[in-house]
Amino acid sequence: MMTRRELLALVACSTLPKQLLANTSDVPYYDAAISSGSLPPLNERLPKNPRVVDLTTMDRMPGEYGGKLRMLIGRQKDIRYVPIFSYSRLVGYDEDLNLVPDILESYEVEEGRIFTFHLREGHRWSDGSELTSADFSYFWDNVILNRDILRGGMPARLKSDGEGPVFEVVNKRTVRYTWEVPMPQFLDLLAAPIPQTLALPASYMQQFHTDFQTDAVLARLIEENRVDDWVGLHRKMSRQNRPENPELPTLEAWRPTTFPPAEQFVFERNPYFHRVDENGKQLPYIDQLVLNVSSAEIIGAKVATGESDLQVTGIALPDYTMIKEAENRFPLKVSLWRRTQGSSVALYPNLNCQDEVWRALFQDVRMRRALSLAINRREINQVIYYGLANESADTVLPESPLFKPEYAAAWASFDPEQANALLDELGLTERAGNGIRLLPDGRVANITIESAGDSTLQTDMLELIADHYREVGIALFVRSSQRDIFRSRVTGGQVVMSVWFGLDNGLPSAQMPPTALAPSSIDQLQWPVWGLHYMSAKMQGQIPDMPEVLRLRALLDEWMLTSEDEEREKIWIEMLEIHADQVFSIGTVNGSLQPVVRSARLRNLPDEALVGFAPTSYLGIYMPDTFWLDDTL
Repeated sequence: MMTRRELLALVACSTLPKQLLANTSDVPYYDAAISSGSLPPLNERLPKNPRVVDLTTMDRMPGEYGGKLRMLIGRQKDIRYVPIFSYSRLVGYDEDLNLVPDILESYEVEEGRIFTFHLREGHRWSDGSELTSADFSYFWDNVILNRDILRGGMPARLKSDGEGPVFEVVNKRTVRYTWEVPMPQFLDLLAAPIPQTLALPASYMQQFHTDFQTDAVLARLIEENRVDDWVGLHRKMSRQNRPENPELPTLEAWRPTTFPPAEQFVFERNPYFHRVDENGKQLPYIDQLVLNVSSAEIIGAKVATGESDLQVTGIALPDYTMIKEAENRFPLKVSLWRRTQGSSVALYPNLNCQDEVWRALFQDVRMRRALSLAINRREINQVIYYGLANESADTVLPESPLFKPEYAAAWASFDPEQANALLDELGLTERAGNGIRLLPDGRVANITIESAGDSTLQTDMLELIADHYREVGIALFVRSSQRDIFRSRVTGGQVVMSVWFGLDNGLPSAQMPPTALAPSSIDQLQWPVWGLHYMSAKMQGQIPDMPEVLRLRALLDEWMLTSEDEEREKIWIEMLEIHADQVFSIGTVNGSLQPVVRSARLRNLPDEALVGFAPTSYLGIYMPDTFWLDDTL
């Protein structure tokens, strides 16, 4: 019997009548290019069967073309938000978190392990070159299987039971990936905010690959682009998730036009984008996105002076009052959407830190439970979130079908008496003159918690938590650094404890992979060395030496090999129970509200919605290509 997901996969997107397309006017933005002959007309730019977005069924209105949409970013690298927002995917989530074909015309899944993908006839990259199976073949044969580019071999995320798939080209518009055992996370990898790449524009990328280019030309390109070798050149020029190369053809709604470094980045509409509305008008409606680089600390203030037409990143609930008052002075509208993280802010004891004393303490569950019980979440909720959040451990949200109240309540009450008792049990009974406990080696129990330094909300919360911890004899100090340095220090074991968001996806279903609950990535702050072990197919890092963590990893492996929804749910439940009991990350509150600011002229945004990195890709599942600026206001 087919699963619900496999049945949905058989349903292709709506078909646009050819007569409707023939009678549809072209995008005014391209009038000059079409008149000069440098760009073909609409019916030659769209796929034969474009994806039709019926706005009336989404309770939205068809829009009008034109305009620029301004946004603020805290640093140049934040242009990476554009492909996350644009959310053009082979397969993507809709607003109900069902997987649907997007770039793909359709797909089939057989036995949970054979994936056949059908491309849209005539679909083109942004430079006009055709998207075909050759682009998938180029990426597979010349990147995935190239040991110069991927020295460790095929990424572990593409393996099931330790083996990768057999890739085959069926025809010009059809490719197939076949594993020996089920690969249930494959489609989710493609629908992710930062998706697994499966195709690159071969005709463009071959000029940077040693198998297709002369050594002399490669040497010149390597020097011009200031990289070490052809591998670094190929990597730099092919980054789809970091749109720093305007010459790289894209399938997203907007293509970059600005080379870094710059203080302003302009993205313009993709003339070959594959989506249209129900009237045959090519999306996106908006011509340009203009991203202005600003200091992260003053983004909220700039938004409040009308310098952004759409803002969801760089602002938080503490900015709400200031921005809401600005509605009286500027043509702005402020909404409050609910965040999807398992915790708005979470603390991560580094179970792999180099400090042997702290590592031993953090690997004892009593220490992690004590640090959780010492936090006064009600005070945090009232002071920072105006009482509008849920006081909770770091876990799934009530909107998830996997939610149970006991997960949220586990070790999340404010109980300094029990926290003190647990710390005493650990042998931390001696104290310095200032009341701070002494570690087994005689040092004062000072925890330096490190952050990426780009969230004032985290800083405000840590000030409150520092007071809470002092009451149980733990001193907390905050150190901020740039995100890249922060990540590097965590991975190297130099960070004892860090602060970040909680679970990225607080809205999982049993069909989504539970990778966040077990070591699976070097980016996991609580166990980066163990995560690297699995991320590198056990070639680097270390195997966990804690029974509970090994059980989580075994359960994740079991989930990866089953295609039965009932069995997947059982695995999820056991993993959530272990996660709640063992407090590998220390949550504070979740379900908090996120200000979403828009120009009063901007149409088709929901008034209420869920927002976060995963699974919504921030604005992605709400299809920003359907947003439009109403010039009648």
